[in-house]
Amino acid sequence: MSDTQNSGGQNTGSATWRNDPYGAPAYDASYDPRLYNGVLTKRLIAFLIDLFVLSIPILLLTIFITLFGIVTLGLGWALFWLISPLSVIWALIYYGTSLGGRHGATIGMRMMDLRMLTRTGDAPYFLLGVAHAVLYWVSVSFLTPFIVLVGFFNRRSQLLHDLLLGTVIVNASVTLPVVQPARQV
Repeated sequence: MSDTQNSGGQNTGSATWRNDPYGAPAYDASYDPRLYNGVLTKRLIAFLIDLFVLSIPILLLTIFITLFGIVTLGLGWALFWLISPLSVIWALIYYGTSLGGRHGATIGMRMMDLRMLTRTGDAPYFLLGVAHAVLYWVSVSFLTPFIVLVGFFNRRSQLLHDLLLGTVIVNASVTLPVVQPARQV
């Protein structure tokens, strides 16, 4: 007997974790295929833009430490060990605040008209943005390009970390409602 039936044998219509862990599919590709048109290509370009954005402060820090080392006759170069941990912290803050922010997108994603949402249509939050970045980098480290191949075999163009976290990347212009100006009579 299903968990969606009440004691009278009638179907209550509520989804349980056994048959649909995410509830109603708010952003299903069968309802509006425009949501996912070209998303994989746009994600690649957005990723490259984000790598550039992430590298600017790290490059500036490296230049500063180099110049500081010259001024201090080499003593300042001992600060080079800070670059790796600060790079990780900067990346986590960047992805957490941008994906978990009001736009639900990184700078690169905004430039490519993309937005991250949960599968049920809710806006992402800071911890989900951080988990998305961490799971992406961990999965890329172990599975190399195979996580990208997953996107070619599902309707929503989701990558492996998207599937695990229950997120979707959609075209932002399709999801945003278009407000029509009121007509004056």
